[in-house]
Amino acid sequence: MKKIFVITALSLAVLSLTNCKKVLEKSDVGNFTAEQIFNDSTTVKLNCDYLYSQNQPGWFGTTGGSIHSAGTYNLTEEGQGSNVFVLGTATIESVTDLGVANASNNSYGKIRVINTFLRDLNAGTLDLAVKRRFAAQAYFWRAYRYFELAKLYGGVPLILEPLNAVGDEAKQLALTPRAKTSEVFAQVKRDLDSCVKYLPAKWPKQADYGRITSGAAAAFMGRVLLTYASPQFNPNNDAARWQAAYDANKTAVTLLSANGFGLYSKFDYTMWTTEGGTSSGAPLNPEAVLVTGYNNSTVDINQNNNTFDNSARPRSVSGSGSYTPTYEMSLAFPMLDGKPATGTGASTKYPYSLSTFYKNRDPRFNATIAYNGATWGSVMNGARVWTYYYFSASSGTTNRTTEPTAASNTGFYLRKGVDETKASPSTFIGTDWIEIRYAEVLLNLAESAAELNKLGLSDEPYANLIAIRRRAGLEAGTDGLYGLAAGMSRVDLINAIMKERQIEFAFEGKRFFDLRRRKLLESTLNGTRRNAIVVQLNRSGTLATDYIAGTREASAITSLDNLYTTSFTVSLKVLDTQNINFQAGNYFYGIPTAAINNNINLQQNNTWGGPFDPLQ
Repeated sequence: MKKIFVITALSLAVLSLTNCKKVLEKSDVGNFTAEQIFNDSTTVKLNCDYLYSQNQPGWFGTTGGSIHSAGTYNLTEEGQGSNVFVLGTATIESVTDLGVANASNNSYGKIRVINTFLRDLNAGTLDLAVKRRFAAQAYFWRAYRYFELAKLYGGVPLILEPLNAVGDEAKQLALTPRAKTSEVFAQVKRDLDSCVKYLPAKWPKQADYGRITSGAAAAFMGRVLLTYASPQFNPNNDAARWQAAYDANKTAVTLLSANGFGLYSKFDYTMWTTEGGTSSGAPLNPEAVLVTGYNNSTVDINQNNNTFDNSARPRSVSGSGSYTPTYEMSLAFPMLDGKPATGTGASTKYPYSLSTFYKNRDPRFNATIAYNGATWGSVMNGARVWTYYYFSASSGTTNRTTEPTAASNTGFYLRKGVDETKASPSTFIGTDWIEIRYAEVLLNLAESAAELNKLGLSDEPYANLIAIRRRAGLEAGTDGLYGLAAGMSRVDLINAIMKERQIEFAFEGKRFFDLRRRKLLESTLNGTRRNAIVVQLNRSGTLATDYIAGTREASAITSLDNLYTTSFTVSLKVLDTQNINFQAGNYFYGIPTAAINNNINLQQNNTWGGPFDPLQ
């Protein structure tokens, strides 16, 4: 897919336009004024497109900043990485998203560009309806930016007009104190209300695929209000906040469903590679509510590509194997009947065994994780991914990996979203990132409903969980509950929804923030260590090398289960060198010293020794 949004500096955006004669013929391009640019819909659109390019999240939901730099998948059971957050050594200097430099690529620099766009747009002479549609898109990205800051710190300075760069007045305005957290969320809601009111439910042109719709804004509103209702921001469990979250998500589901959105028909890579819009403006992929478009052109001067596909695929498929799920992530997926693999309520129909860990699992397991002996699409002509170890000496020493370059550090590879029909492409990857899937909106609604004690089988918690599990391919069971227990309490349903989110959104940048907003980081992860799975071939020396040469493929085709039970030994290996140790301060990060020195009116969070209460 070709990305529709032009990436260029705002002040120079008009210069890249080659067919805008109405404006370009007016004066020397080096002397454009805001009035000239914002009196013409074509140049306004170009500047609006720049807001998209500055603010859209990338793969894994990355928005830049300290948390995403650590890799959200390294902060939970999904992957394994050592960082200050899991080690319990974070300080007030660890999360620097607030920023102090006058730069267009930090949070307030991006907000300044948005505010400047809104000011100049409103001063222009475009038709009011056209202005509102452009403004609503800018309001969305301002809401997005302030929500990202509020998630990290609580209340932050609310700047709604572009500040002057020089002068005494500018200096005073630059020392804006932190707004209350409630005020920031109220402003985010106001901006999103404008989006829902003035944006179309479907854009009429196929070329506009990826632009914010009213449904996408409503879905994002649902995410925002769900977060504000969650224990991180709502420790007293104010039911009014849950009601607001429920109402917002109900509106989103209604609006989206009426305009061609819904669950994609199956859970596989085509959910990511099916992209673009129809001539009526409806999405080809109904799951794609909020999308960042990418292209794969090496000649397009506005190329916007990502390296996800190349980084994810195994080395044996010409990738770099950079994203490797842990054993704990693999164990989170239920069995085929929807029952847990281990623990309370574990499946009796499909008993779990470490020696055949892949067998009879939720189909999402195979769509998310590549493991030793797993097939890998048509590009390998039926060949399989192999991650086992073998002894190259007949004495049982000199253990080696069968992988041609370097071994996966966990024994697994991430395959979610990778197009397995293609050979490893260049860095110009065209697969779009879906920041909000319809499935998330359903689970946001389910969680809000559960918190309001809507616990019947026909209510949203059960109905939406069942819809997602049915789409995944789980067995319905004789009770039609797809592995869910009947008569669950509010707490039980919340736990079931959180587990479903962990599975459904694995490696989509959601898990860390879900645990954080529900204040579950410590109780879920502290004191644990993440593990790799180790598959050892029960052969050595020439027997091992002969096996590698050809026997394994034929044996796997005959019976992968028999191959595992007769030729492999499966064990676990601890990856972390110390227990995970999240601090209580991870729920509201400290304001860095540089930011406080830059603005003497900023107060430190009380979770880090200051007077500011992020719960106000």
